[in-house]
Amino acid sequence: MAVLIIGAGLVGSQVAKILVDAGERPLVMDQRLQRDVLADIVDLDRIDLVEGDVLRPLTLSAAITRGGIEAIVHTAAYPLLTLGAQRNPYAAIELNIMGLANVMEAARIHGVKRVVASSSSVLNRYQSGGEDGGDLSREEAVPRPNTFYASTKQAVESIGLNYAKSFGIEFAALRYCPVAGPWSGPGGGGPSGIFRAMVENAVNGREAVVPATAMEWVYSKDAAMATVLALRVASLGSGVFNITMGRIFRPEELEAELKRAIPGAKTRVEAQPEGSTWSGGDWKPADISRAKKILGYEPHYPMPRLLEDYAAWCRRALPRR
Repeated sequence: MAVLIIGAGLVGSQVAKILVDAGERPLVMDQRLQRDVLADIVDLDRIDLVEGDVLRPLTLSAAITRGGIEAIVHTAAYPLLTLGAQRNPYAAIELNIMGLANVMEAARIHGVKRVVASSSSVLNRYQSGGEDGGDLSREEAVPRPNTFYASTKQAVESIGLNYAKSFGIEFAALRYCPVAGPWSGPGGGGPSGIFRAMVENAVNGREAVVPATAMEWVYSKDAAMATVLALRVASLGSGVFNITMGRIFRPEELEAELKRAIPGAKTRVEAQPEGSTWSGGDWKPADISRAKKILGYEPHYPMPRLLEDYAAWCRRALPRR
């Protein structure tokens, strides 16, 4: 299958690696390709790279034509996700919503049959409304997102599903929870960056700060595998899928697992600032039964294996600093 991956970051790079390991040669498009960083994850000689902006429809169309594309993985999003969208809502709205609209329209025009797009588990948490008992004749019956980033992801899901319904494009929106995993360049959300700093500091003998918030995680390799499963499953239909580890880790659990994975790690649990993307109480774990049933998704990296694999990558790929 000829696949176009839009967004060569934390998850997109791992999707490319899985496809390469399976003998495929994906086309990877990013507005600012970080070739050296990407090379830490996947052999660049076994993928095709193109610099392109998803907000430029002709560039997107040219990439689809060039690659004879049959399916698209769309992972591009505004930097820093929730925090970035709160700081610069217009730019986040433009990229997250119009980027997906451009992808779906290009798929319609070029006859691309399947699109797999990144959504977010923020839609399982950052909601208000819904007080009117589901009575659609009343104003507050429908829950609505209460952050800019969550609002853009709700739009992504709705637009994609309506393209699917109207034009027969198979569409999957994958609600990744905060993603942790190998990546040495910029990109990803606030939680991803804090997790990365925690692991890198522990590996390098510095104090590792463990956030004092119960959180659900998914390893980038599991998120990527779920994405590839959505590309390959024979009968996808169209829908939304939670892609997470399937459980919550409390601060003391995460700290203990970090110390087991990295013996001698120096740690400190620290509360996040009020108003940050991590403040505001505990998360409820997402139900991943639908992803298991339809996609065949099973997380292969529970927290102990996640930390061991991530730490091994840090020792191998990153300089001590």
